[in-house]
Amino acid sequence: MRITLFLTFSLFVVSCFGQDTWTIEAKAIDPKNYYGVTVGNGMIGLVSSPEPMKVQDVVLNGVYDYYQRGRVSNILKTFNHANMNLEVDGKRIGIKDITNYKQSLDMKKAILVTTYDVGDKVSVKHSMMALRHLPYTAMSMVEITAKHNVRVTPMSVIEAPNHLSDVRNLYSEIDRPHVVIPLMTSVGKSPSGKHTLAVSNSIIFSEPHGQEPDLIHEDWDYNMHLMKFNKTLKAGEKYAFSVVSSATSTEHYKDPLNEAERLTIFAKLEGTDRLLQRHLAEWEKLWKSDIVIEGDVETQKSVRFALYHLYSFAREGTAYSLSPMGLSGLGYNGHVFWDTELWMYPPLLALHPEIARSLLEYRYQRLGAAKQNAFSHGYQGAMFPWESSDEGSEDTPVWALTGPFQHHITGCVGWAFWKYYQVTKDKVWLRDRGYPVLKEVADFWISRVERNGPGHYDINNVIGANEWLENIDNNAFTNAMAITSLRYATQAAKELGLTPNPDWDHVAQNIPILKFPDGTTKENATYDGVMIKQADVNLLAFPLDIVTDKVQIEKDLNYYEPRMSPEGPAMGNSVLALLYSRVGNMEKANEWFAKAYKPNEVPPFGVLAETAGGTNPYFATGAGGFLQAVIFGFGGLQINDAGLTQIKTKLPANWKSLEIKGAGVKKVNFSVK
Repeated sequence: MRITLFLTFSLFVVSCFGQDTWTIEAKAIDPKNYYGVTVGNGMIGLVSSPEPMKVQDVVLNGVYDYYQRGRVSNILKTFNHANMNLEVDGKRIGIKDITNYKQSLDMKKAILVTTYDVGDKVSVKHSMMALRHLPYTAMSMVEITAKHNVRVTPMSVIEAPNHLSDVRNLYSEIDRPHVVIPLMTSVGKSPSGKHTLAVSNSIIFSEPHGQEPDLIHEDWDYNMHLMKFNKTLKAGEKYAFSVVSSATSTEHYKDPLNEAERLTIFAKLEGTDRLLQRHLAEWEKLWKSDIVIEGDVETQKSVRFALYHLYSFAREGTAYSLSPMGLSGLGYNGHVFWDTELWMYPPLLALHPEIARSLLEYRYQRLGAAKQNAFSHGYQGAMFPWESSDEGSEDTPVWALTGPFQHHITGCVGWAFWKYYQVTKDKVWLRDRGYPVLKEVADFWISRVERNGPGHYDINNVIGANEWLENIDNNAFTNAMAITSLRYATQAAKELGLTPNPDWDHVAQNIPILKFPDGTTKENATYDGVMIKQADVNLLAFPLDIVTDKVQIEKDLNYYEPRMSPEGPAMGNSVLALLYSRVGNMEKANEWFAKAYKPNEVPPFGVLAETAGGTNPYFATGAGGFLQAVIFGFGGLQINDAGLTQIKTKLPANWKSLEIKGAGVKKVNFSVK
């Protein structure tokens, strides 16, 4: 059974013919120019390494502490519990000792497959996954094929990163009549001592009980220990085993040490086949919501790669959100920005509302902190932080003025909450979660405006989406988001049979959207045409629908497109692609669509950096924008009071068709041909 299952996900070889749209291959791996791909399940992220059978980082969702970086909290890298070593005839194997080295991500099954040869002695296949059905557990499946008679020594390794303290390494074997359960465990403290983190590993052997190889535990130092076994193979013999590993912390459990061991024991006794079957079944469910492009294999693969990452970085049934880099590392300290609500959340809302709900739950559970933030700044309601981590208080480094001044984030949160209701029509959720947030967001804006007469309820001294202009007045995007969230709060109250605060609508009607003399929307009161970091004014046409007239949309596009900096982040380009698609300028739509991701791909997998030529992948924000260009641009989907609807659109010339499968609560298919 196990050999059959190993073979079923070996189909990545069809990519050699250029038609496989589910596999991302790393070719010509250069350790000096390597940006890993993440295998994640929404709770743990395993970032690949250029070294075979190694993992570069293990990121544990929701766990923050202080590394003395920027005097703010950072998402924690935990123990690296997924590393493996291999000795062949007594020699430790490294990247210099192997040939035919390939790494391949099967997106459909969320499995990273590494293959290589060690001279004329053995061929190795290592398949790693973060088990989708077990949020804290990963599994590596190893298959070694002997070319000649050979002795191999596989090792499961746990290593502690330098920032963990009071590290303790444990090893035990639980003896049962039908099985012996080896447990290799490490436990330690986060940098400030706030959290305890624990990991535990076990090996699943293919031999019947009583015939397993003898395990040897080596405790090298406080930062690393391993368990290994020796196996003699005959020429042509194939040997398979698996390693299961669990990671927890006091963010998730009061007793992470015991829980990590319990979860590992559970996985060990489930066995490889059952674990793999359930993992594959969960990913099959996720991929029922998919984007299918006919006629463009490479774009299809890129779109699935972006979807794969969003699916890997979030999960249903949690109160965790998304950072710009997801679970791919420590970029932006793992904090939560507007990147979530405006860029990554909409594709998830369209395809998996149940996952999108987790991102909103993160904000709801931190509403109290947002209210305290508003109080501290002399405002009413809730003022959500520009950078949020565990507590929901402001976590932006002091030197960055975005923390105290980028107030549009509060509107983005309110916007996202109403969009969820539009898609799901879940009135119980609206009563219990949505409206309490929308009310506080609206109360913030009516206290934030400066009432200088009709049409002049100004919002002064802010930073807009274009962060290169600081402390400006009446920023277009900020004002438009305030108007939108005020109107949504009024709608939400009426939907629940409540009487909305009349001041919400009154203020919304009097917030100005500035224009140049020729009618072009003006980014802020003092904007003079300088280069901009990213889209700001253009966001009024999408996603806000404040600007709806085609002539006005084109006027704003024509003015701001040449002012978009080539050094800006990817998602700004995706907005232009989407809007050009909606106004029917497909030449421009294609141009900006390519700019939204192609220049940002880095080797060897093509993971996305934040900017063209950047080095900080994986930029999940960019993936979210790129996907919105497909779903809401070329695909024509809209989220409005009628739910998910579709307008008539055109496709890029080389696309034969586009199908958005399994959208919304009812899992409807939308097609464009």
